[in-house]
Amino acid sequence: MKKGKKLYEGKAKIIFASADKNLVIQHFKDDATAFNNQKKANIEGKGILNNRISEHILSALKDVGIENHLVKRLNMREQLIELVEIIPIEFVVRNIVTGSLTKRLGIEDGTVLNKPLIEYCYKNDELGDPLVAREHIDAFGWASISELNLITENCLRINDFLQGMFKGINIKLIDFKLEFGKRKSDGKIILADEISPDTCRLWDSDTDKKLDKDRFRKDLGDVVEAYQEVARRLGILHEYVNNIRPIKFPKPTAVKIKKK
Repeated sequence: MKKGKKLYEGKAKIIFASADKNLVIQHFKDDATAFNNQKKANIEGKGILNNRISEHILSALKDVGIENHLVKRLNMREQLIELVEIIPIEFVVRNIVTGSLTKRLGIEDGTVLNKPLIEYCYKNDELGDPLVAREHIDAFGWASISELNLITENCLRINDFLQGMFKGINIKLIDFKLEFGKRKSDGKIILADEISPDTCRLWDSDTDKKLDKDRFRKDLGDVVEAYQEVARRLGILHEYVNNIRPIKFPKPTAVKIKKK
């Protein structure tokens, strides 16, 4: 499908128009960012892996009745997706405590929650994606309470499915971020964005080795190799190797955050 004009460029993806007003083309970049865009790097091959992993997961979710924006993967870096108006909230689903939750509340890292915790963050880099309550979301018109209830139900269904998927390949799903939007064609709320090691925390079940974006955030190295390991366990790495080149990629050069 022929790409039209660029409609939007974010930190990890670019959206292009297509010949159909209700569909757009999503291009996955190799750019990596952390800490609300304060730390940046280019990691060769990351976008290709995220494209394939996200397509695999979104297709599987669609098979179990979770409507999402994916139409089909077009090539190694691009997907054809339904155009949606994104709700400006990140829905963070947590199964095990780590990251910002340990800092905010002093809960021990690695604490297993007795049930999933869903947090809401307002999508605004300048404000640091602040945590907000359901009442904020309703009061400012980002989503109604009934819409939030629908999204919350979907978050829990997605969590159940993904936990089973990753448990089957010896990976613990620690937490992950979801985004939803209103489909342009009919206004229905559906799952959007991506699900990949960029948006999930994934730990090896035996060793707790991080297989996700924390390898970039924490300067652990081997970012692409970790993403490849996730793809390998999902049974899709061979497609990547056949289309690109055998690994290894050079380690990315990250921009360190300067201490004030």
